[in-house]
Amino acid sequence: MKSILVINPNSSEKTTAAMVAIACKFLPDVQGWTNAKAPPMITDPVSLAAAAAQIAAAQLPAARGVIVAAFGDPGVARLGKRLACPVVGIAQAAAQAAAQDGAAFAVATTTPALGASIDGLMQAHGSIGRYLGSFMTTGDPQALLADQNALDSALMAACLDAEAAGAERIIIGGGPLADAAIRLAPQVAVPLVQPLPAACLQIAKGL
Repeated sequence: MKSILVINPNSSEKTTAAMVAIACKFLPDVQGWTNAKAPPMITDPVSLAAAAAQIAAAQLPAARGVIVAAFGDPGVARLGKRLACPVVGIAQAAAQAAAQDGAAFAVATTTPALGASIDGLMQAHGSIGRYLGSFMTTGDPQALLADQNALDSALMAACLDAEAAGAERIIIGGGPLADAAIRLAPQVAVPLVQPLPAACLQIAKGL
């Protein structure tokens, strides 16, 4: 039987392993694939565009379904046209989950340079809800990712700002932030939408 493929558009094998471990809670037979040509974390439009081209052209293992696990959904549209199996991006899945029932929703994340890209994806895929915008942490994204306590504190502050703006659901935006989303969920007053699990649930419906 073919596996479900979780694509990490970044080059961090550690991040790939963490995301596969999460996906295994929702899906059977999960396999990870890491984009070795990318930086350890995609933080700007240039690296996002490069990752999209790399993933779209990549020779991937045969799969029953594919999850592209970076919040800019790099290469999703082109892979969807090329592959016969379902292809889901975590930003698309998260926006659709957050916007259910017309809810007001927002994103909390660590990559301010990708704000315009994130806003475009949320508006495109979460149009049944009311998108309030992206609430960004301060400081270097990669430095935050390397310090769990600092990351959680910074994301919590962004979540509080999103709550104050009226968010009824908050997306923790980023594949590498998947573990942080799990840690923060019990601490935030409104429901947190975790992009990777949302994508897993979408894939599961199509199997």
